[in-house]
Amino acid sequence: MDSAVQAAEAGTPEQDPLAILEDRIRRAAELVAELRAERDAALAERDGAVKAAAPALAEAQRLRLELEGLRGERTQVRKRIEKLLGQMDLLSGS
Repeated sequence: MDSAVQAAEAGTPEQDPLAILEDRIRRAAELVAELRAERDAALAERDGAVKAAAPALAEAQRLRLELEGLRGERTQVRKRIEKLLGQMDLLSGS
């Protein structure tokens, strides 16, 4: 008698190596599909976050430029005040 027939008659299922391999391949394929779906969802979430952040980044750039301009103006005002104070010193010293 063949061992599969003996196992069936004995009531204990024999592990078929091919069936085990098929099951492992099926589970691996399912895992790959699940991981791909998770990757696609993560990429979509990242793209959404980048789009949502775009206005904030633009505003930050605008504020950075405005700050640089204000610092330049402050430097010019400081120089003009120093010049005026120097002239006042000359007038008061005479």
